Amino acid sequence: MNKVYYTGKHLYFRAIESEDAPIIAAWRNDPESWRTLGQMNPLNRIREEEFISALYKPGGDIVLGINLFDGERFIGMCGLHRIDSIARSATFGILIGGEQDRGHGHGVEATRLMVQYGFEELNLNRIELCVFADHPKGIHVYTQAGFVKEGVMRDAYFRNGEYHDAIHMAILRKEWSPE
Repeated sequence: MNKVYYTGKHLYFRAIESEDAPIIAAWRNDPESWRTLGQMNPLNRIREEEFISALYKPGGDIVLGINLFDGERFIGMCGLHRIDSIARSATFGILIGGEQDRGHGHGVEATRLMVQYGFEELNLNRIELCVFADHPKGIHVYTQAGFVKEGVMRDAYFRNGEYHDAIHMAILRKEWSPE
């Protein structure tokens, strides 16, 4: 079993290791993934290894691997970015890697677990995110996890030759309830 860092009902978080780089690169180069992440350039194993080695430096973002208890499978990663210790806020991000692992509730559970980690362990007050307006599955996951729509950023991203709107969402500690 991988080193379990934080546990949910069906999945757990663990540190991301350098040997995860080829898997993450494949996920992030999948057109369905980069379309929803807003990533524009392909990434190779070397870039992923650089990303992984920068993850666990003091004061950085917190990005953890998502593993299922069933089969000990590494299925994605999620994290808190731009952590502000004064405003007690952070920006959430998630990637469920393989298509076979999407649509089974793993994204909702991982999102809720990271929100719990942010509020209970990091003493955050606000966790926010931005999602493409044309990504209904992502919007559904975040809503199920308790995030609230705060506004629309018109023509916020340029992708596939067109501008796209983005939805800004957030959850406050006082709105959150552990399950």
